[in-house]
Amino acid sequence: MLSRRDFLKSSTLIALAPTVPGFLARTARAAAPQRDGRVLVVLQLDGGNDGINTVVPFNDEGYAKYRKTLRLAKERLVKADGKVGLHPSLGEFGKLLEKGQLAVVQGVGYPNPNRSHFESMKIWHSARLDPEERTGLGWLGRALDEGPRISDGSSASLLIGGGPPPPAIRGRRAVASALERPEEFALDAGADPRRAIGKDDPADDLSAFVRRSMLDAYGTADRLAQISRAKDDGARYPGSELGNRLQLVARLLKAGLGTRVFYTLQGGYDTHSAQIFTHSNLLFDMNSAVKAFLDDMAASKLADRVTVLMFSEFGRTVKENGSAGTDHGTSGPVFLAGAPVKGGVVGTAQSLLDLDPKHGDLRVGIDFRRIYAAVLEDWLGLPAKTALGGTFERLPLFRA
Repeated sequence: MLSRRDFLKSSTLIALAPTVPGFLARTARAAAPQRDGRVLVVLQLDGGNDGINTVVPFNDEGYAKYRKTLRLAKERLVKADGKVGLHPSLGEFGKLLEKGQLAVVQGVGYPNPNRSHFESMKIWHSARLDPEERTGLGWLGRALDEGPRISDGSSASLLIGGGPPPPAIRGRRAVASALERPEEFALDAGADPRRAIGKDDPADDLSAFVRRSMLDAYGTADRLAQISRAKDDGARYPGSELGNRLQLVARLLKAGLGTRVFYTLQGGYDTHSAQIFTHSNLLFDMNSAVKAFLDDMAASKLADRVTVLMFSEFGRTVKENGSAGTDHGTSGPVFLAGAPVKGGVVGTAQSLLDLDPKHGDLRVGIDFRRIYAAVLEDWLGLPAKTALGGTFERLPLFRA
């Protein structure tokens, strides 16, 4: 029988066990992969996306008036409807729109817009306008708190990327975790502690706890190593950071992880200068990565389970600045993509001539919480009232 002293001396994994995310350790004990249940993937376009050059109101006289350097030619736009077109870099989004798998929600924002990145993002994450109500919990975290526990022990939500989980997915009960690369938790084969563990039961509770923690950690490492080595069966993703992150989401879903919300972000949208090329490249990356992810889901027969939500903390100014860029603005478009989405252009393009008299910028047409309410109630099947701090009319964004 392995003594406690021998057990602690013989294993190099015991130091690693606390660093393995708890949700993955619990997942290692799951009896079978989870292949059902609806999943939301949130993509945060960080920095304030220029919605006017993303969903372009080419017929609006204000577009030519206020956009001299940044104006996009009508004939280059991706057709959306008779009033707006998508940026030329969003060709794959155009195909999704034609297939009825992309919803383009126009003029999204909130009352009395705040042009601070920090404050505006707190509003979007918490779904609370009153600063005193922003307690560090998020709209998704609160909603997941009221939902059932994940059957395989997985985290309810998961940030794919560096840093701690964002406020949007933090709740009181539902576990939110973060993961950047699964290979970070892969262990050297020579450190396998299972060879040092005898078949007899541990002598006391502490030894039992230590052994269980070690086995959980190693089992988790095995699974993560399997995920990191798994082939993508022909899936082709762009080699960008966003492409890699969405590819990891796909691998986790195909491996049967029971997590309901995956969160990631794409930075770089704070285009105060030299916007035209930077913005084009960012949109092309998003366009390519999201399309690759949805194709991967379809090939894996998971398409009916997954919806992607894309948003930014605010839009940008109607008038371009003197540095061939734009500054912090107000409303902008929100995208939802996937087979379950009721595709089409939603809402009315905000006039570039009838601006908010207080700040001379776009008026807000649709409160973002109407989108959140639809995502929670109609897609995830979670109550929205507590999560959003009130009742909001849901937009018809999903197929019946």
